Amino acid sequence: MSFKKLIQPLKDSLENKGFNEPLPFQKLALSKIKSGASLFCIAPKGSGKTKAIVLSVIQKLKGEAFEDAPRALIFVKDKQAALELELEFNAFLKGCDLRVYCAYDEKNIDQQRNEIYDGMDIVIATPKRLNKLYYLNGINLNKLQMFIVEDAEFLFGNNNLSEIARTPESIGKCQYLVFSTLYDPRFERWKDTFMYNAQIIKHK
Repeated sequence: MSFKKLIQPLKDSLENKGFNEPLPFQKLALSKIKSGASLFCIAPKGSGKTKAIVLSVIQKLKGEAFEDAPRALIFVKDKQAALELELEFNAFLKGCDLRVYCAYDEKNIDQQRNEIYDGMDIVIATPKRLNKLYYLNGINLNKLQMFIVEDAEFLFGNNNLSEIARTPESIGKCQYLVFSTLYDPRFERWKDTFMYNAQIIKHK
């Protein structure tokens, strides 16, 4: 998919930053994501995976805030990864009113619950903190449209895989996107439980 098919605020931001054409991986991934398919997106570092996440989420949500419950949930490794991804989103939100929030372990959980309750469109979270928020009734996942994992290699340590696998039990129909540099055999469990008919796209 070319950048020309994106909403106008994204096209304007990309043009202002000098991005005229998607990278090969982005061209492949953006069109598949736009189709609504659940995907394992496998590509090396530097192929544009993070920007593909940002553009896809803003595009899917049409750049517009809506009601209070989050519509996109993105899992990341830690606080630093959450804040870095938030910066990536902010760089492309000119002309949009989407609300982005980071939920990570070092912050007071009651404060996080209150801030999310006030209304968020995109929540970037570490797995453990998201589950704590959910079990405290601190986040509503009923309106979720996109469930994303960035740099999924971090899942295979510190019980993160099972933390994330519990979340879909609370979600209805949703698009699942996993971004990684490699496809791990343990992902097969997800295909058998909640990522039914998920496709694998690879770029070398």
